[in-house]
Amino acid sequence: MGIEDNIVYTVSINDIGVVVHSCEAKPYKTEDKEKAMEWILAHQYVIDLATKEFDTVIPLTFDTIFKGDDETVKQWLREEYRELKTMLEKLEGKAEYGVQVFVENGFFENTLEQNEEIQKLKKKMENKPKGTAYLLRKKLERKLELETKVSADRHAKKLYNEIKKLVVDLKLDSTKKEVPKQWEGKQLILNLACLTQKDKIQNLGNLLEKTDKRGGLAVRFNGPWPPYSFVGQIERSKVRR
Repeated sequence: MGIEDNIVYTVSINDIGVVVHSCEAKPYKTEDKEKAMEWILAHQYVIDLATKEFDTVIPLTFDTIFKGDDETVKQWLREEYRELKTMLEKLEGKAEYGVQVFVENGFFENTLEQNEEIQKLKKKMENKPKGTAYLLRKKLERKLELETKVSADRHAKKLYNEIKKLVVDLKLDSTKKEVPKQWEGKQLILNLACLTQKDKIQNLGNLLEKTDKRGGLAVRFNGPWPPYSFVGQIERSKVRR
């Protein structure tokens, strides 16, 4: 059963098919957050069951609606067959995993305290008039801010390259996101979606476990998820989103 208890079935061409149910050709809309979540969970539940049944599934986002009937879906399958077949082959035996790496607030600043240039600026501030000391302090703050960003980027790039070697594909996401409650007081420096073989996930897990044990660093690792980040956009001419 799908959204609003609609019966789910498959529409197939050759060796691939689409899991669908009938609905109106317009987006689902509600002001009720619980109802919206119920719809999304029903959508996800069907994807999970389809993955269990067929192993490899290209997940379409909630509210992907074909305008027409089963023949419309079949026509879309015919037109997109090669692209869909290639995508299915890419996703076979794989899943998406989320990786987020955090550092303790002040971690890089504490490390930079030993920087020779920083030490010189601090020494210059000693016994200086208020105005001069103020300008030097501002210069020091700018220097620390710049060096902190450089250090964070360097750490993130190093981890990115280490992770890249262990996965089939990965997508870099924004680090300008709200930090989950469990990681409050930390800065997000790396946010990735990783596509990897299910039977090789332990390799990635081992690397992230070592990273998590490094001083000042923390890792959030979750999955497996349907590979939404790696399926691109479908042809919209026959689909209302």
